[in-house]
Amino acid sequence: MHSTETAVSSSHPRGEEETPWLSAREQQFWRAHLEVSRLLDYQLGRELQPHNLASNDYEILVVLSESPDRRMRMTDLATATLQSKSRLSHQITRMENAGLVLRQDCPGDRRGLYAHLTEQGWETMQKVAPDHVRSVRHHFIDRFTPEQIDAMYAALAPVAEHLRALRGRA
Repeated sequence: MHSTETAVSSSHPRGEEETPWLSAREQQFWRAHLEVSRLLDYQLGRELQPHNLASNDYEILVVLSESPDRRMRMTDLATATLQSKSRLSHQITRMENAGLVLRQDCPGDRRGLYAHLTEQGWETMQKVAPDHVRSVRHHFIDRFTPEQIDAMYAALAPVAEHLRALRGRA
């Protein structure tokens, strides 16, 4: 048993026998996944910095660029980017100040707002996307064979589906 497991299980009131601890192999896999996720996010974010964008900014640009009329209700954008409405609002304010997005009223809904990709935001997206795709390819995609990509997709797709289904639950 790993030392953190000992500390957790000894303080857990239900006891160790009810906790399905990870095997050494499972723990190694889980920690490798976490490390890859964090390091990849860090590296891709670092490579967006010369474009004066954070990873969350780029994600918003992508989501808006793929939306009809390059706009989306703020509540839907918060859901799509896994951000709280408050955090998204602050981020959209920063992106508005940079000229990348614009808030617009929703016709028929006095409280609703759209986030709309500006022409400058669209041009930024077109300029940054090729560099970002090259980074994703270099740091992630090109590290695998086509067969490994297929196998990893087959393994991860059900996990993503499960977690998407949980998103609406408290």
